[in-house]
Amino acid sequence: MDLVQLPSNSLRVGQVLTFSLRDAAGHLLFAAGHPLPDTPQVRELLARGPWVQAHETREYQRALAHKLDTMMLQGASLSALANAKAEYKPTRPMPLPAATGPAHTAIWADLQWHAQQVLRDPHRPDFLLRLAQLLDTVLSRLTQQPDASLAMLVHDAGQEPLQYSARHALLSLVLAEMTTRQLGWSEGRRRTLGLAALTMNLDSAAQQDQHALRPEALAQAQREQLAGHGDRAAATLQGIGVDDEAWLVAVRLHHDAGPGPLAGRADGELMARLLRRIDVYGARLSPRRNRRALSAAQAARAVYLDELQQPDEAGAALIKAIGLYPPGSLVRLANGEEGMVLKRGHSASEPQVAALIGRSGSPLTVPVLRDTRLPAQAISASLAPHEVRLRVHMDAMLKLY
Repeated sequence: MDLVQLPSNSLRVGQVLTFSLRDAAGHLLFAAGHPLPDTPQVRELLARGPWVQAHETREYQRALAHKLDTMMLQGASLSALANAKAEYKPTRPMPLPAATGPAHTAIWADLQWHAQQVLRDPHRPDFLLRLAQLLDTVLSRLTQQPDASLAMLVHDAGQEPLQYSARHALLSLVLAEMTTRQLGWSEGRRRTLGLAALTMNLDSAAQQDQHALRPEALAQAQREQLAGHGDRAAATLQGIGVDDEAWLVAVRLHHDAGPGPLAGRADGELMARLLRRIDVYGARLSPRRNRRALSAAQAARAVYLDELQQPDEAGAALIKAIGLYPPGSLVRLANGEEGMVLKRGHSASEPQVAALIGRSGSPLTVPVLRDTRLPAQAISASLAPHEVRLRVHMDAMLKLY
């Protein structure tokens, strides 16, 4: 087995691995897709430098060569080529960047970074493998802590519009998985929709990231440029070897699947309709430079009623799965307190809430759990992020799970 040793301290505890780590003899120590535990043995391993299989390193070099060839054919400048070399130059698998804070927040920060790296270049030779690894890692994390995972993503969606496409892809994947679990779908069908959720904006991710940061609304020419991105993404997937018809149809039609009952639709069209409502919901929770994020209840109304202002079956399935006030969203209680939803409840409108701001308007010293089934602690309003004059520290919130 051909092995390459990583430099000492190039990885960190809590990091989700995108490649397997081995000892000098080639024995598997930690498999890809799992976080590194914080133990003295792991810290000693990282200090001396673990080993990886050399073929993983060569995959990065082939990807670099492919990227440079493509840029040269497109007439890229010398400075752009130099930047690409700096970006793709590593001769070992790229470690995920350092992050601070408890494991939960660090892991999701790593996953967002990982998603951005995977989705930015679908023409890499190992793209489909890396996409599958990303899907498996996210679903594993979601299974371990569903409410905490959803809270992280919903809260993160309402913050600054940086790296919009990666954030939106992860949130869409989690919403799709939770909705189809609620509907009783098989694992295979859930997986197909999850892959479609990650790749529905495959060829427009960079444009969407740029548009999210523009202070003005999109011009007609920019809207036309984005139109048809589902067709382009499906064509790209087909070009790199995807032959799953349901996956391709879901991506191609995720903006065009019309309203109406879900029954009687072919699998791809059914997935496209679910994905359409999930896409709309996630977008409503996310700010742009030219507009603020909406509250969870406003986002729910946008998907609960279809394009004809009739109750929408796909939107209703989403709201039933995550609640009218999903974990991570902000609310005001009948007693005047404001807080963040922690966990889904027995009904869509009665989740568990952590109060953060007292009825006087002053922040509480520590979050206080509230039972929204009680009249005095019932939810009276859903709040958008800008309506709560307190920065929520997710590190502290995650300790309540």
